[in-house]
Formats: sequence, structure tokens, C-alpha cells
Amino acid sequence: MERRLRRARVFFGHGTDNARDEAAALVFHAMQLSHGAPSSVLRRRGTAAQRQCIDALLERRIGERVPLAYLTHETWFAGLRFYVDERVLIPRSPFAELIERRFAPWIDARRVTRILDLGTGSGCIALAMAKALPRARVDAVDIDAGALEVAAINRRRLRLTRRVRLIESDHFAALSGESYDIIASNPPYVGQREMRGLPREYRHEPELALASGRAGLDSVAVILRQAARHLRPRGLLVVEVGNTERALKRAYPRMPFTWLDFERGGGGVFLMTREQLVQTAD
Repeated sequence: MERRLRRARVFFGHGTDNARDEAAALVFHAMQLSHGAPSSVLRRRGTAAQRQCIDALLERRIGERVPLAYLTHETWFAGLRFYVDERVLIPRSPFAELIERRFAPWIDARRVTRILDLGTGSGCIALAMAKALPRARVDAVDIDAGALEVAAINRRRLRLTRRVRLIESDHFAALSGESYDIIASNPPYVGQREMRGLPREYRHEPELALASGRAGLDSVAVILRQAARHLRPRGLLVVEVGNTERALKRAYPRMPFTWLDFERGGGGVFLMTREQLVQTAD
């Protein structure tokens, strides 16, 4: 399997970064094995039905370039297991590291009581924040009803129905009068040229969650324009823009973005306070 994946030159980037791990994940899924199982299970021979399942998954992975997580309907984010399908992006954001640190040193986690996740998709960021900050209530917003259906599955599985509210909204449109200590967003940020060059695997993800106008800035522009009115004093805005970081800096040269570094890799995530947003607007 590993050799076939390598020879096929499939794209890794939706949960694994190499053929060996990808092959192992397919086998574990088909054989219904836990990744925490003892090493002795690795010597177990699969049944004929399991081997047939592995072959079928491998054929789809190579022939159709379906990302691994859409084949297994499972992925991990911030130490939590999530259901995913083609209604949502596959979680892969460096936000996980920031959430695991409870946004330190940028905010005192003890005072965080309201959080907004804008463009929630599978709900991974919203639900991970709710787990990491148990005093907070979280609003998880998405424009797409299908994405919110997936988020509802994950909210139920993680037993966070009481603390995480799912809202269908185009950015802040349905949030009149709401204010938050943290607004987090992994919005669409892929420009037209980058969209054309994406590997085939990305074609299985919802274009609505990827594409954001000619330069990839359409969604983040709305966020920068409207976020301040929904942030509490000393509140934080944290947004991932990925490869669009350079274009964003050119478009907003006066914005005092703080760009975050991550120990486990990834980038293109900026942070701003409410006060910085208001000052820049003036």
C-alpha cells in the first residue's frame, strides 16, 4: 500500500504527510483497530472482507484522489476526534496549538466567557475551544447549512450541546448585539490563481469554504471591518489566512497584525486586539 501511494504521487496534507502513515490509517480504519491498541494487533491478519475494504479504499484514494479523512469520515484536531464528510473542510489548522495553550499569553483564560468561531465548518475550532475553556459559551457560525449539520454531529458526540450554539449566518449578519472575548476564524482565503493550482484532493472540499475572491481577501476584509463592534474591551481577534498573508499585508499596510509562530509548523495566523482594530479604523 505504501509503495502504491508513493508511486501514485497522491497529495498528503489532509491529516497525514507521508505514504506510510496514510496506509496505516486506511488499514486501521478497515480493520476497526484503535490507534491506542497494543502492538500485538499489528500481527493480526485481516479477514477477506477487511482486505476487500482496504483495496476499495485504496482505489478511491488513488483513482479519485479522495482525501483520507473523507474515506474514513474521521480526523483529529486538538486531541479530539471529529466526524467529517465532503460538506466541510478537513481540519488542519495550526489553531489547534493555540487552543491547547488556551490562547496564552494573549489573554487570561479565566476571564473568557464568550467566544465566537466564524466559519465553523465541522465545528472543530469551536468545540476544541469549548473543551479548552470550560467557563466559556461558544457561538459557532457558518453560512452553509450543510456544514452546520456536520458541526451538530460533532457537538453531540463531544457532549457540548449546552455550551456551543450553532448559528447560520453570513459573517456577523445574525449576531446583532452579541459581543465576545475572543473571535476566532479560519475563513475562506484562497485566491483565484491559487485555486486553479490546488492538487486534485482539494476539489473534494467545498469551494465555498476555500475560495474568497480574486486575491483571497473577500472574507477577511469583512471580518476586519466588522469585528471590533462584536469584541469586548481587551478582546482578541485571531484569524488564519494561510498563504494569503503577503497579500493581506499589502492590502492593509497600516494594520498592526501580530503574526503567530507555531512549534508544530504552519503559519498565516494573525492576532489583533479590539483596541488595535478601533484605533486603525480611526
